[in-house]
Amino acid sequence: MRLFHPAGTGSVTARFEPEEAELLLRLAADAAELASEAAAVDDDLRADPALIRLMPDAYPGDAEASAEFRRFTADGIAERKALNARIVVECLARSDASRVDVTLDEAQATAWLRCLTDIRLVLAARLGIVQDGDEGDVHDEESQIRRTVFDWLAVVQESLVLSLGRG
Repeated sequence: MRLFHPAGTGSVTARFEPEEAELLLRLAADAAELASEAAAVDDDLRADPALIRLMPDAYPGDAEASAEFRRFTADGIAERKALNARIVVECLARSDASRVDVTLDEAQATAWLRCLTDIRLVLAARLGIVQDGDEGDVHDEESQIRRTVFDWLAVVQESLVLSLGRG
């Protein structure tokens, strides 16, 4: 991977290995699907920590107010999260198989940042990471792979933020 860097005229560019692009495609598609599930799930079924991280309670101390808030906002939030993920998928799908060059305008870059955040929130929930500095529950090969992906996405996200001059 060649990290994101400014490409002039307000755009940024990066190059991904085909395997990296495929992983990002799968994670973005999964994030879109999970966001849609999160909007549809009622309060009794919100036991999945990843769903809670994607669609947190607006009023943690007041279940009724949170449910009311979710009733009016969940669909719109889920739609925006799914749209951000689709933008990532579309940008990655435009390249040939030998290398995946991505050039993003500012709006696309913002969608990427939001989608990468959603993906990292899901991975953090699956790993038991609650706050920065937590190691998470890394106890087998699968959880080690999740942790490695979580850390790699942080590097991708940081390079994007810095290339946009937001860091």
